[in-house]
Amino acid sequence: MHLSELTHPNQLHGLSIYQLQQIARQIREKHLETVAATGGHLGPGLGVVELTIALYQTLDLDHDKVIWDVGHQAYPHKLLTNRYSRFHTLRQKDGVAGYLKRCESKFDHFGAGHASTSISAGLGMALARDAKGETFKVVSVIGDGALTGGMALEAINHAGHLPKNNLLVVLNDNEMSISPNVGAIPRYLNKLRLSPPVQFISDNLQEQFKHLPFVGDSLAPELGRVKEGMKRLAVPKVGAVFEELGFTYIGPIDGHNLEELIATFQQAHKTPGPVLVHVATVKGKGYEVAEQDQVGYHAQNPFNLATGKALPSSKPKPPSYSKVFGETLTKIAESDPKVIGITAAMATGTGLDILQKRVPDQYIDVGIAEQHAVTLSAGLACEGMRPVATIYSTFLQRAYDQIIHDVCIQNLPVFFCMDRAGIVGADGPTHQGMYDIAYLRCIPNMVLMAPKDEAELQRMIVTGINHTSSPIALRYPRGNGYGAPLMEEGWEPLEIGKGEILRHGDDLLLVAYGSMVYPALQTAEILHEHGVELTVINARFAKPLDTELILPIAQKIGRVVTMEEGCLPGGFGSAIVEALLDAAIMVPITRIGIPDQLVDHAKPDESKVDLGLTPAQMAERILKLLSQQPVAVRV
Repeated sequence: MHLSELTHPNQLHGLSIYQLQQIARQIREKHLETVAATGGHLGPGLGVVELTIALYQTLDLDHDKVIWDVGHQAYPHKLLTNRYSRFHTLRQKDGVAGYLKRCESKFDHFGAGHASTSISAGLGMALARDAKGETFKVVSVIGDGALTGGMALEAINHAGHLPKNNLLVVLNDNEMSISPNVGAIPRYLNKLRLSPPVQFISDNLQEQFKHLPFVGDSLAPELGRVKEGMKRLAVPKVGAVFEELGFTYIGPIDGHNLEELIATFQQAHKTPGPVLVHVATVKGKGYEVAEQDQVGYHAQNPFNLATGKALPSSKPKPPSYSKVFGETLTKIAESDPKVIGITAAMATGTGLDILQKRVPDQYIDVGIAEQHAVTLSAGLACEGMRPVATIYSTFLQRAYDQIIHDVCIQNLPVFFCMDRAGIVGADGPTHQGMYDIAYLRCIPNMVLMAPKDEAELQRMIVTGINHTSSPIALRYPRGNGYGAPLMEEGWEPLEIGKGEILRHGDDLLLVAYGSMVYPALQTAEILHEHGVELTVINARFAKPLDTELILPIAQKIGRVVTMEEGCLPGGFGSAIVEALLDAAIMVPITRIGIPDQLVDHAKPDESKVDLGLTPAQMAERILKLLSQQPVAVRV
């Protein structure tokens, strides 16, 4: 059978090991061919090909449920669940999503983009199954990196407390999340991987004891304790942690041996209660370049499959915001030992890998544990350090209570740096960074700022580090800057809460925030060609607003438009509206941003077209507004 003929995972039933191995080879070929063309997550999926095939060969996917953690590792799952013919559209607009989506396939049993969720979701499904008297199997697949997230440990603790609840957890242990795993749990798992195979005491040991003189059945209770003690003495605590938490532990097993995987899963399905199967895999398996560089090939832009090298750009690009951030922060940290950069398993993505290499003593990776990262930062701030919590906008959502409870209520000077703010593109709704303005603006003591370009980003980094009277947050977009001239050092901080006028005009006030400042200037230039002159303000700060600058101009001109790359409900435009109302300035105001809807996966420019956020579209919208309430238009 060819992979293209496989339209339902149940078609794996009855296939020989040789046939399954051929399916595995074809999955890797399609996976590599597609990601090389479209970009996407490479290493995680390559590592779970055999795991996925073996698991699905032992399940009835018309009834049984499989919950994948994160979604990075779900490409083989998609290829086995009737998406082969569309897989070339991976992460493209209107194509196959890079993550799991319940609305995309009946086999995507739970959506996932963030880590550490699968065990909680699987336990919920298992409890619902039992409450309804149903009998389907529930399997949660989770990576070892995701176990550094407290939510996964909370779920394991709860599941182990329910000994009659049948739930299978498959631990995909490849020693990697995105950055190398950190902490005690990954070190412990590594010991398990390297330990000799577990040889538990055979079931007939009890029968042998019964035949001892004067013993018979009288030793049965004590025998159980003896067996448990001998188990722990015989093997150096292999699986003991999970068993103490109430799970039956099986493993570690070879994650690329189909026969062993199938036999193990069949055994696990028959074992009552919560079971954890520990599977050792190789991230990037089958593509030597990815095996050798597991961090770099976790995800890739389009690349040459033969060489593994990224496709050359058609023209040189300015540096990315992440690189500018990493270089600038590192330069500051080199001369200030109080500056500590903190990441949650995203060193390369945030640019903190630069800090890690040059000033390793001022770099902390907490693993996939954003809540811990924030409260750790609060503790550092208590003792006079300058913690810089560098976390993607979408991932900082996971630590919302810690931001309020541990940082803002205590008014601690933690510096939050939110990479990937705004529309991020092909990763889709789970990764769009469009809510941080709204979810941070409402918290007392918080200062919010966003740069118009990479040069202003440098100044805002200094501003954030120098600001010691309250928490402060900086958002900046994914991708490259505008080519603004950068400085090697000597950056001056900005005055908190002060914006700047970039263009003068009498027909309309346009107040833009962060990544929308340059599009605002382009919009103003288009409107100039139509005889409409705008005053354009770079707000710089969403909180506190520069009301001394904005309000008098708004009152004088009499019409206001705001622009932001964030959600409109509760966002930057809402802040301007509130300020105008509080000052009793009743002028027409139009907010341009992301409406109250999810933004699906597509290239950022494609999403902006759909949302009406290109300069041409925004200029057209403003012209229509002006036509409904005419102003003097010069011809």
